[in-house]
Amino acid sequence: MGANKSSDRDIERLLRRSVAEVIVEDELAGLLRSGKRLRLKEGFDPSFPDIHLGHMVALKKLRQFQEMGHQVVLIVGDWTARIGDPSGASVTRPMLTAEQVKANAKTYMEQFFKIVDKDKTEVRWQSEWFGKFDLSDVFQLTSKFTIAQLLARDDFNKRYSSGCPITMTEFLYPLLQAYDSVAIESDVEFGGTDQKFNLLVGRELQSTVGQRPQQILMVPILIGTDGSHKMSKSLGNYIGVAEPPEQIYGKLMSIPDNLIINYFELVTDVPDRELEQFRQDLEHETVNPMELKKRLAREVISQLYSEEAAISAGGHFASVVQNKEIPEDIKEYHISLSESIDIKGLLTVTHLAKSRSEASRLIDQGAVTIDGRKVTSSSVELKSGSIIRAGKRRFAKIVNSDIIKQSPKGVDRE
Repeated sequence: MGANKSSDRDIERLLRRSVAEVIVEDELAGLLRSGKRLRLKEGFDPSFPDIHLGHMVALKKLRQFQEMGHQVVLIVGDWTARIGDPSGASVTRPMLTAEQVKANAKTYMEQFFKIVDKDKTEVRWQSEWFGKFDLSDVFQLTSKFTIAQLLARDDFNKRYSSGCPITMTEFLYPLLQAYDSVAIESDVEFGGTDQKFNLLVGRELQSTVGQRPQQILMVPILIGTDGSHKMSKSLGNYIGVAEPPEQIYGKLMSIPDNLIINYFELVTDVPDRELEQFRQDLEHETVNPMELKKRLAREVISQLYSEEAAISAGGHFASVVQNKEIPEDIKEYHISLSESIDIKGLLTVTHLAKSRSEASRLIDQGAVTIDGRKVTSSSVELKSGSIIRAGKRRFAKIVNSDIIKQSPKGVDRE
């Protein structure tokens, strides 16, 4: 079954918005006009199970291709997850057990299908083909590339030039990713601009074995909520697609004003004409940036959850953050109040901070209050029913466990 023949107007929008580079654009446009049902390759490394808005840029593009009748092939990198890939960094990723890979893949796919149409996606596991590889297959694959070609990859070249070690298994990674394209007979592979080298290796290997080389569609890198670095879990500047709507809303309201248009363009379907109006309004200061951020949050949450969830999250933000009201559904924690409590330990136990160091940072920033009073020391006095607030959106209610003879667990005391 073929796909819909695409008009020039459809192709223009498909290959322009949220696209950094296409290799080769004329060839891909011709395939889209032909009505051929294209096989769209999207691979993922199950070392990390969560998807954030940075990943959403490419996934939305996949969905657009699906809506035109094309087939997404999702490759679970269960085999290469046991090797490690620097992917533009100067550290390798840890090897995973088969159980960890399966658990991460399950979580990933639940989030993946919040954006991409599950019914139009074929899921493949690398072990389907690499599980049958023997040493002769490895030699045959490596014989098609030279060390000089691999050192053309920017991060490899930098590490080699600076004397940092590069293992042979790391050199294998782009070759194995390239073989994925051969195994599924990929027509188009998607990725970020930081993956350009690996995508080109796949194209070259396909030519070598007699397949038509895949087209490459690269999307821009989404800047994180800090306004300066690529969105990343390790940097803490990310917005996860599976986070509660209230958290997504709050995080989007915190992005720098100069990222508003970029986020609209990359992670929403707001028409280009309307985006241009947003640009002019911001430039001439005829709109409050906060109003545009509210619209942005509604658009994103409606895609990931529902319009009702977006409206509810907006109401929560208005009451809890803007009007500084306390939400009704605060989680309660039973803590012994018979002695002074170490606030850093309490913040970690109640999940208001991920660690004692983060707790210290929040306190130093004046972001922690108890019953509306700012916390300034490490030891505090609490009463049953006290409300602890960390930042703008995190709350916890303390219940005195001494009354019900329940001892606290995990609270650090000094």
